[in-house]
Amino acid sequence: MVVELFTSEGCESCPPADLLLQQLQTTQPVGGAQIIPLSLHVDYWDQLGWRDRFSSAQLTNRQRAYGVRFNLDSVYTPQMVIDGRSEVVGSDGGAARKAIATAAKAAHGTMRIDRIGTDLSIVASDLPNHDRADVVVAVVEDRLKSNVTRGENHGRTLTHTAVVRTLSAVGDAAGRTAEARFGPAPDASWKREDLRVVAFVQERRGGAILASATIALEPARP
Repeated sequence: MVVELFTSEGCESCPPADLLLQQLQTTQPVGGAQIIPLSLHVDYWDQLGWRDRFSSAQLTNRQRAYGVRFNLDSVYTPQMVIDGRSEVVGSDGGAARKAIATAAKAAHGTMRIDRIGTDLSIVASDLPNHDRADVVVAVVEDRLKSNVTRGENHGRTLTHTAVVRTLSAVGDAAGRTAEARFGPAPDASWKREDLRVVAFVQERRGGAILASATIALEPARP
């Protein structure tokens, strides 16, 4: 199950949500749900005193698409989107856990990610009935820190998990199965030992995530 947090280093309400996302990843508090976190840094805070080095317009546009689906008057941070199916205030742990438990009851398919040389093979099966959907892949980085020197979080050291470095659709899912190949190309400045790949199948129109999986970018060393 994919849990997306829309956040910004320029937002003073966001650090508690960043911490909650880390806790959901490490404690996995909801039975029957493997929580796969994504931290998506939006860019509309960048003009308000502090430029978030992880932010991008692409991630802001993803949040705006959710805003349309959920009939919101406007987007906001921190916002948590659970499996593409519901949204809650990103720092509200009780609401997040309740939404995760509800989403876990929905029909989901299964997904495998296997290494084939330097590429990854992504295979989804037993997908529930759905409209057209995409196979989406994110490269995320854990254990990131920033020393904020301006803006609402001036003087704070912020920590992040599962920061989305790249996000792209790599294939289509039109039926009960889907397959795709992905060749990660991480930036040299990213810490390879802290990188993971997250893959999921997401409906184009409704936004529901139908299957998901994650794998470390590189295999564990013996």
